[in-house]
Amino acid sequence: MNRPLRLAAAVELLSLLVLLINLATVHVAPVASLCGPVHGCAYLMVVILTAWHPVADRRAKLLAWIPGVGGLLAARRSDRRKRD
Repeated sequence: MNRPLRLAAAVELLSLLVLLINLATVHVAPVASLCGPVHGCAYLMVVILTAWHPVADRRAKLLAWIPGVGGLLAARRSDRRKRD
């Protein structure tokens, strides 16, 4: 169950970095119009997958709401709880 969460979190982080780099440099509109929805979908998937994760506690679910790194933090926390 953690693999889809990690994949969605990685896509979310990567798309956010592309959006920020694009904004800070050349600001190409097609890049923003492509990466914006990808980032939004990945962000929603991270929140939904964390909410449905059987081992995720309240703190992991709250961490998932942090854009960019929240999904990776929630997955790491869920991994730790699964081992304990």
